[in-house]
Amino acid sequence: MNIKIFILSVVMSSVAFIANAVVDVSWSVIENAKVNDEYFYVQRFTVRNHYGVKRLCFNMFARKMEAVNPSDKVVEIIPGYYYIESNRFGNGEPLDIDIKVKGWIQSCNYAPDGLHAVTGDGHLLSVKYKRNSLLLSPELRNRPGRDVMTYGDSIYKFNETLKDDSPLGVYDIVPSFKSVKLGEGSYIGTGEIFTSKISHSNYEFYRISVSQDSIMIEGASEEAIKMAQRVLQNQLLAENGGKLPCAVIEDYPDYHYRALMIDVARNFISLPDVQKIVYQMASLRLNRLHFHLTDDEAWRIEIPGLPELTAVSSRRGYTLDESEFLAQIFAGDGNPNSTDGTANGYYTREEFIQFLMFCHSIGIEVIPEVDVPGHSRAAIKAMESRFRKTGDDTYRLCEDGDTSRYTSAQAFHDNLMNPALPGPYKFMEKVIDEISSMYKEAGVDLLGFHIGGDEVPEGAWDGSPSAIKMMQERGISGRHQLQGVFVRRMAEILSQKGIKMFGWQEIGVGYDDEFNKVVAPVTAGVNCWLTNSSKMKNVALRAIDSGFPVILSNVEHFYMDQLYASHPEERGLYWGGIVDEFVSLSGYPDELCPADSLGQTKILGVSGQLFGETIRSMAIVQRHLFPKVYGLAERAWNKDYTYSNAKFNQIIGAKLLPRLSLGGSAFHLRTPGIIIENGYVKINSAYPGAKIRYTLDGTDPDYNSPIYETPVPVGNAAEIRAVAYYLTEKSLVSLLYVK
Repeated sequence: MNIKIFILSVVMSSVAFIANAVVDVSWSVIENAKVNDEYFYVQRFTVRNHYGVKRLCFNMFARKMEAVNPSDKVVEIIPGYYYIESNRFGNGEPLDIDIKVKGWIQSCNYAPDGLHAVTGDGHLLSVKYKRNSLLLSPELRNRPGRDVMTYGDSIYKFNETLKDDSPLGVYDIVPSFKSVKLGEGSYIGTGEIFTSKISHSNYEFYRISVSQDSIMIEGASEEAIKMAQRVLQNQLLAENGGKLPCAVIEDYPDYHYRALMIDVARNFISLPDVQKIVYQMASLRLNRLHFHLTDDEAWRIEIPGLPELTAVSSRRGYTLDESEFLAQIFAGDGNPNSTDGTANGYYTREEFIQFLMFCHSIGIEVIPEVDVPGHSRAAIKAMESRFRKTGDDTYRLCEDGDTSRYTSAQAFHDNLMNPALPGPYKFMEKVIDEISSMYKEAGVDLLGFHIGGDEVPEGAWDGSPSAIKMMQERGISGRHQLQGVFVRRMAEILSQKGIKMFGWQEIGVGYDDEFNKVVAPVTAGVNCWLTNSSKMKNVALRAIDSGFPVILSNVEHFYMDQLYASHPEERGLYWGGIVDEFVSLSGYPDELCPADSLGQTKILGVSGQLFGETIRSMAIVQRHLFPKVYGLAERAWNKDYTYSNAKFNQIIGAKLLPRLSLGGSAFHLRTPGIIIENGYVKINSAYPGAKIRYTLDGTDPDYNSPIYETPVPVGNAAEIRAVAYYLTEKSLVSLLYVK
């Protein structure tokens, strides 16, 4: 049976929907406090048109919460998925349900999402949801007494530092060329373009010689020549009407590994959309797609012979037992078969093969990641479903009678493969073999297989009879040494198949010399996301000292999913700090991993990470990436200083954002700055061509608000708000209170 038909039949038998039934819900924060050293806030759901409703379901990042009214209760289905029950549902009158939540709320990313309602007989009702802005009341966001929002005056001062009136040259691009020597005259687009292969120590070295009547491309490899052709055609000729100043350009990367990791497990991105990202990667001379295909929340690639992986674990919706599909997480409408949004979906074998061929054709090699032994909840649930239905325990990943108690970084308690069982290794061999066969059919080399290996929590396997027995037999103890057993076995499996291993930093630090001697030589790269200026605490240096090649993947510079700015309506996470295009530009490898002779030889390159927790659409993907990814591309190609912030911003505003806009891509637009000087309001933008609109009455500006052209009297205004419009984007609202 076709797998997608199978999925539909399962859904139709397990979930029912009531057409045109809509529950109206609005959300706001009504209290934010600290009592007896406990921080909490109260979120209010105002519910209308709730006839027949038994439960109101929603997603949030996992928090402890309780209903304020004794007539209501809130129940956790899984961490991050909740429902509210109330005996007040059903009378049709507007109903306020207040929920006390532990902690504080900094931004919209921590508000409820994925709302849907359930009737008493199990039918699903859609929800019309309105989230009230967190910009309205500073006392109702952030930790009480601590407002971390960046206000208009700070933005104004920073925008002033970005002014650069010097002319942009044709050859000012991102990433920047190593050397440009200008000549006399210009090439006007009618001469021939020649290519030639030359000898050079760097196999990605290329030279572009532009003369008045022709262009010569010389490269140390076919790969280098093709890359130079893309640069010439897509960035130089296309953007300058085919006319170029005569010049000799010499260029090469400082690192051969220049990557972007994309997480499609948490929230799904279709392959046509991923291809758009990959094409833009190639234009920035990035050359590796680290493809995060699986995690706790979903499994996104078809594995022949294990249909449950996609039938069960590529779908999320309303369920209390997860017997047919996973419980909804992050977003959705309760429907595990919905094709709208980002909750559901996977790549078929044939789709993935075609994708590999496309990526290879434009110089991007794909490194697949199947995250184990942690972050494996989706795989575990799928294989438990297989075991229940078939009785075949070949691929079981967990153990009956395991009483281990742990909480993962994402608050799960059931997401670990057990390294003392045979099932995980048989399962991974099957998955590796099937994915390897896709590469072979595509005619593309598999550069390595990423096993994840990160974030195994304390308490892992403490109550597993098999794990306890293994530790006794091998004379080892604890979570880390058990994880070492797993990593070492995975290295052996991959090595036997002639495949190199990649992993996160946890696979390369904290083990003994014997482990390092066996595992490091078959490891192609370790993504170090947490480094430190102290050499003793620097994970990258520790991994290097253990013999592992390091990929700098620092959260504080290269995590594309972190906030651009501290603004309550900004998309993104903040646990790793603020990361904008200038922070990524400042991620100098020699500072992140202090240079010495060993470090120089073992740093493979630089990788940016786009984790998917806050993704809800392709537009959000694009805004997370652009323009932040430009700083990543610059540092991956050129490890040393190249552009000032002002020049970099000038290139972004004048060249790169217009290119994105012309290609139909969304991008993040910086908010305008606001100051008050001598009774007048002054507003500026990071981009000279932006149009600024403002208000003085406390309302949010829109396209009908006044355009800022010259300073305006502040008058009796209590606050000033402004937005910027540039090309096809509108910024968030910038705010300044009048003191």
